[in-house]
Amino acid sequence: MDKQVEIYGIRSIIEAIESSKEISRVYLLKSNSHQSSLFKSLVRLLENHNIKYSFVPKEKFKKYINKNHQGAVAILSPIKLLSIEELVSTTFDNNSPKTYLLLDGVTDTRNFGAIIRTAVGANVDGIIIPQNNSAPVNSDVVKTSSGGVFKIPIARVNNIKDAILHLSSLEIDIISLSEKGEDTIYSSNFKKSVAIIMGSEEKGISKSILNLSNNILKVPISSKIDSLNVSVAFSAVVFEIIRQRNF
Repeated sequence: MDKQVEIYGIRSIIEAIESSKEISRVYLLKSNSHQSSLFKSLVRLLENHNIKYSFVPKEKFKKYINKNHQGAVAILSPIKLLSIEELVSTTFDNNSPKTYLLLDGVTDTRNFGAIIRTAVGANVDGIIIPQNNSAPVNSDVVKTSSGGVFKIPIARVNNIKDAILHLSSLEIDIISLSEKGEDTIYSSNFKKSVAIIMGSEEKGISKSILNLSNNILKVPISSKIDSLNVSVAFSAVVFEIIRQRNF
């Protein structure tokens, strides 16, 4: 489990949620899933507040044997995660082109941290991650990003599609980066506001999200390899954006 600030016990986690503590993830003991009404109340509360949780086997709770965990452990996020509305209201205007990054299925914390570090270096205006199927914002991400996670706004949404529709309503170009693209990043115009979508290395960007994109672009690479690491591919496109806008 994540090496992070942790809260143990059902009541303690409920109190943390009700006092608006920023919770990254909650681990629940599988054998508790059909037990007390208090446990079920916690699950409902997690769902109502869109907090990521997962059921894990009892082996995962061995490290908490001396804690009164009651089959529930919450991991606090080191940062406040925003809504898409909060992110846009604090970063978007029509005075200069903006760059947003949407991550679809990037679950590796090292890749996530590396992407954040690059995003900060490239002055990306905000990162958007989904509630599920995303790497948690934890101590590994803090370390890999070299503290960059504290220097860029990050929004968490129920569904990436909702974020895309919100950004599209502001006439922001939605660009998916995929080896399936016919055009390269060097043939696209990035001088207006854009939202770049990156997918996981294993599955790439889901088809339904590709269908919502204004364009699908690829990084031209040698035929000797199938694809680039997602953080490397992001670096290629984001610094092409900087080149077009500033040089």
